[in-house]
Amino acid sequence: MNGLVLYSAYCHEPSTGDQVAAMSIFDRKRLHSNQFDLPVDRLRRGYFADHYFTNVRQILSALAKEGHRYRGANPRAIARAGDLAVGEIEVQAQIFNRRSPKALVAGVDHALAQLRQGTGYFDNAGAWVETWSALEVDAVHDGVFTYYDGDPENVLTVIDIRGPYRDFAVLETTMLGVLSRASRIATNVYEVLQAADGKPVMFFPARFDLPEAQVIDGYAYWLALNRYKRETGRNIPPLVSTDAQASLWGGAGVGTIPHAMIACFLADSVETMIQFARQIPAEAPRILLADFNNDIVSDTLDTLAAFWERYRAALAAGDRDEMKRWTLQGVRLDTSANLRDISQPDVAETGVSPALVTTVREAINRAWEGWDLSARLAPVARAFCRRVQIVVSGGFNRDRVARFERLGVPVDSYGIGSTFLGNDKASNVDFTLDIARVKVGGEWVDMPKVGRRPGDNPDLERVDLSAIG
Repeated sequence: MNGLVLYSAYCHEPSTGDQVAAMSIFDRKRLHSNQFDLPVDRLRRGYFADHYFTNVRQILSALAKEGHRYRGANPRAIARAGDLAVGEIEVQAQIFNRRSPKALVAGVDHALAQLRQGTGYFDNAGAWVETWSALEVDAVHDGVFTYYDGDPENVLTVIDIRGPYRDFAVLETTMLGVLSRASRIATNVYEVLQAADGKPVMFFPARFDLPEAQVIDGYAYWLALNRYKRETGRNIPPLVSTDAQASLWGGAGVGTIPHAMIACFLADSVETMIQFARQIPAEAPRILLADFNNDIVSDTLDTLAAFWERYRAALAAGDRDEMKRWTLQGVRLDTSANLRDISQPDVAETGVSPALVTTVREAINRAWEGWDLSARLAPVARAFCRRVQIVVSGGFNRDRVARFERLGVPVDSYGIGSTFLGNDKASNVDFTLDIARVKVGGEWVDMPKVGRRPGDNPDLERVDLSAIG
């Protein structure tokens, strides 16, 4: 069964303008800074910066006003060091990550937007003086992979910045933060997509974090889908739960019913779904959240039978819109990990288990056999039941998805939430900014910390900051 069918009628098709924005990463264009809700004034003032970066700016600014020249011990024997006006030092700053063996990079365009809007200084009158035009920036595009072999000297640069350090030093914290978060989520999603082997994966982490994070999180998810499509040719629909998550690629959130709605109908799953189908446009998928009473088979079969009666009436009347309204596209299994559905034996695995999914699938496939049907309607009813798809959620991660796929469990889609935010040793994507070189006497000289060296990356491209402002 094709999991794409479940949502194909409901996936938002972006307008022409939205499509340009949504596809910009993969036609090698940058997102514009106005697509991000940047707190520009606070970025410029260092409000979000680790405080030692505001110290850097304060010290370098003061030295620049003094006209201070370097008078230190010069431990690396740099020629013409005495000519260096430290307060006005130009640096080559390189940003890289070290997730092994590879990471899917996201957040680059957001970091570049910060550079465009936040590079500069406040003059003596408190007015902002922008100096982004003094920067020379190269960066990869969101959606590239970086690889890491465990050697900290063998890293791939994702953003390379050359220019006056004091003017962008306070942006390091926030640039690294968005790159780390977005790349971690994009990589986690990509790895789950690989485990799911082409089946849709719904993005449900919104309830596990601040609402402000939804935009970049949803973008990272969308980016992973598009990279997966590029690698495999499989076009998986983007399925996010909030409009904010879809905002950067011109989509919309999708969803059906929560457990709370079933509670409003006094635990009556059938009546809940009947009223959902009556009130919500027919284009929205009808998916029963079937575990409320811990009796998934009974609630599924009762709902399916109720829908069939209305579908049959619409079929007899030749009303295709009503037939669509009363088609049950799916059931979602979300049994808590500490519960065992009553359809399962006492020794069975708890939660959403392979055995439970198989039991539900078999019950759905055979539901029509207990209905009073004419010979003409029997094959119609049989198809009506077999079209119902199964969505699983509740504690799924890459390893659990891989297990279900390895066992051939009849799942059509996976709903995944907090695991995409995982930040353990295996999933961490930790970005770092190093000063690789400094300019002394008009010449660039290597100045990395011991154990590092200037990096490179063939995927780097020159960035026109004027075009993204």
